[in-house]
Amino acid sequence: MRGLFRTGAGISGFVIISGFALLAMATAAGAIGSEWWQTSAGAWQGPGAEHWFGTNRLGQDIFARAVYSTRTAFEVGILVTIASTLLGATLGGLAGWYSPGWLDESILWLKGVLDSIPFYLLIAAIAYAMQGSPWAMHLGMTAAFWTGTARLVRGEVIRLKEREFVAAARAIGLPGPLIIFRHVLPNTFNILLVQATLVFVAAIKTEVILSFLGIGTRDSISWGVMLAESSQEVLAGRFGNFLAASGFLFVLLMGFNLLSDAMQDELDIRGQTA
Repeated sequence: MRGLFRTGAGISGFVIISGFALLAMATAAGAIGSEWWQTSAGAWQGPGAEHWFGTNRLGQDIFARAVYSTRTAFEVGILVTIASTLLGATLGGLAGWYSPGWLDESILWLKGVLDSIPFYLLIAAIAYAMQGSPWAMHLGMTAAFWTGTARLVRGEVIRLKEREFVAAARAIGLPGPLIIFRHVLPNTFNILLVQATLVFVAAIKTEVILSFLGIGTRDSISWGVMLAESSQEVLAGRFGNFLAASGFLFVLLMGFNLLSDAMQDELDIRGQTA
């Protein structure tokens, strides 16, 4: 952590993400943004002390909608990141440990099939096929994102299984699965940490795109829904939804990119000096 904060990029990214995370937690606790759906104000009101970003055509507060969308982004990002990282680490670890072999070939075949399908088409197809389920979007993104993590972990496990500590574990009779999950996979944490950050960013962007297309977030609000609404509003000279949603999204993604770059640089340095 000390190394991460040596650079301005690391500090800036951490501050931005921490600010958005606190905003998401405050929204989840009902302290702010929980009444985004209310239509108590007049339509198309301009920015002011009561409504910082103005109101939309229904009289809903745009700032409250943008703030609540932060909670939606973090919920999707956290769930998809955890699911895809665990799945990718497990399958990648097994593939690398049992390489070469039928299990490795089976996992590689599955990864090849999923990677051969265009990224957004795969997610959209799964989300559309399960549109009655609130978890359709999460499942679609998990199915698309785990392959990248598995590929990185597999390569690292193939390298690690030739190390002395693995030979020592085998010599004392530890079973293969125990060696994988207790001794080998923990040594891939640096890869998983950086990859999880990238998946978090990709999940948020994908949710915005799917919601913009109408197959993402349902019965709630997200930046993608706001951008979809703004596609007609900007023609009438109303830019509140567009500026709020795109501004929040831009700042959050910039913070994650700054932090992931700083993490990558620090972990690379540690790996070179180890």
